[in-house]
Amino acid sequence: MDEHYKSGNKLVTILTVAYFVVAISEVVSELFSHKPSIIVLKPIMPLLLLLTYCIASDKRNPLYIGAMLLSAATNVLFIPNDAQMLFFGLVVFTVHRILVIVLVFRLAKVRDFIPVAIATVPFLLIFFYMLASSDVPAQSFAVMVMQNILISLLGGAAVSNYVMNDNRRNSWLLICGLLFVALQFIVFIEKYFLFGFSPAILRPIAMGLNAFAFYTFYEFVMAVEKSDDNTAA
Repeated sequence: MDEHYKSGNKLVTILTVAYFVVAISEVVSELFSHKPSIIVLKPIMPLLLLLTYCIASDKRNPLYIGAMLLSAATNVLFIPNDAQMLFFGLVVFTVHRILVIVLVFRLAKVRDFIPVAIATVPFLLIFFYMLASSDVPAQSFAVMVMQNILISLLGGAAVSNYVMNDNRRNSWLLICGLLFVALQFIVFIEKYFLFGFSPAILRPIAMGLNAFAFYTFYEFVMAVEKSDDNTAA
């Protein structure tokens, strides 16, 4: 049993290093707009993290697995700079985000929704101001409204949980939530606010935020599972 645990630990370390190597390679590929590398590396990132989770976790939460598979699908749909593909990508990403939020609320055991609502309001104000000031296509408008609500809710849950209970797993959740908020901010600016003349540096920044956001989300899920195991013991 100990030998299996140690070998599992080594494999998790190797996969974690591989994840960051792929993430850095993807950021560099985005910086130089090297399409072949982007097409290969972008879907690999969430799949590598999913494999790491399946090896590291004894519980293998189906919500987390589903969220990461949808993340891989979203990354594929976001590769082409096409309005139709962007719309489909947003729909899949919305389902993905719903799974992430359901998982966060379950793992964080959120019971008091008033602090979450209070912490969500500032994020809502920022994102809906941006939405009102930008030119979002009519077919994507409803999806973007849903996206803004979901990401604001995730940010609000992360901040309120950390303020009310500062522990390891809520620290990971706070970092994860703020990174996802920053990612939404950058993607929104690139796709809608500065569409057609957005700086080339925004794509690499978005991919860097994406890589660290999903890794911190993985750490949050693992911290909750380890905490639950210690409590049970």
